Amino acid sequence: MTEVLSQDEIDQLLSAISSGEVETPETQAMPAQRNIKIYDFKRPDKFSKDQIRTVSIMHETFARLTTTSLSAQLRSLVHVHVASVDQLTYEEFIRSIPNPTTLAVINMDPLKGSAILEIDPSVTFSIIDRLFGGQGEETKLSRDLTDIEQSVMEGIIVRILGNMREAWSTVIDLRPRLGQIETNPQFAQIVPPTEMVVLVTLETKVGDVDGLMNFCIPYLTIEPIISKLSAQYWYSSVRRGTTTENLNILRERLETVSVNIVAEIGSMMLKVKDVLALKKGDVIRLPNVRINDPMGLKIGDRKKFLCRPGIMGNKVAVQVIKKLEETKPEEFEELKVEGEE
Repeated sequence: MTEVLSQDEIDQLLSAISSGEVETPETQAMPAQRNIKIYDFKRPDKFSKDQIRTVSIMHETFARLTTTSLSAQLRSLVHVHVASVDQLTYEEFIRSIPNPTTLAVINMDPLKGSAILEIDPSVTFSIIDRLFGGQGEETKLSRDLTDIEQSVMEGIIVRILGNMREAWSTVIDLRPRLGQIETNPQFAQIVPPTEMVVLVTLETKVGDVDGLMNFCIPYLTIEPIISKLSAQYWYSSVRRGTTTENLNILRERLETVSVNIVAEIGSMMLKVKDVLALKKGDVIRLPNVRINDPMGLKIGDRKKFLCRPGIMGNKVAVQVIKKLEETKPEEFEELKVEGEE
């Protein structure tokens, strides 16, 4: 039996629909649609989000080091920070940069292949102006670098590459070397146009001049260490600290440190008036030192070896005859306690 609604019931139903208490078929929630990501087989994603994030962290360290080194060299306020890290084709990167510009081809030893460091012309000419004694003001120059300007930028890029080596040291002992500097992007074809690259864009400010630095790394170059570009590997490497790779890096850096070496015959206390009275031909007799006793050879402030004096060619020299044993800290504490007793 069909039920007929009264006018009052119809009015109540219309009121409920307008207030939202009753849903009409049109207002019922539609089933949630699945998010579909469009995948372009011509531009395959070869870097995961985790790997992109690790590359970003590495170059944030590189940006901090570059900020410090350029500020000191240019004697001006320099600020560098990572703006973005993207993956794209090499052709897209070449089309996105101005012509002419400063393109440094970087040999990524021990990795195979090369990378490109591109510096915006506004930043390049601001740096050159500062180094030539100017204020580093913004200019609208759009031309190739002269030989002198190119030589100046080579020095800047070499210093920047030193920062890059330190920033990458947790992942690999990278030894980046400057190959050549180009100004036309078409002459810097390091990989095929369709090859995927990771592009690190660094916003750079020199004084009041803003610009960009782009670091382009092809996938073929970074592929051998792609497994190391993960957050898990990164943080575990940072925590380890004393890995063989890190020790080798420290050893290489310590090998270039200069230290003073002093061959010490002996020592004695003299009054200032006696020192002032010394003249040519005077003899100072050292207590408790005999003519045949070996001399102490001090490295820095520590006595490390025993040696004998002599001559090698036309120069005065010493011959190391014995290495002195170092006193361990615990042995020193024992001697100190015994002395106090």
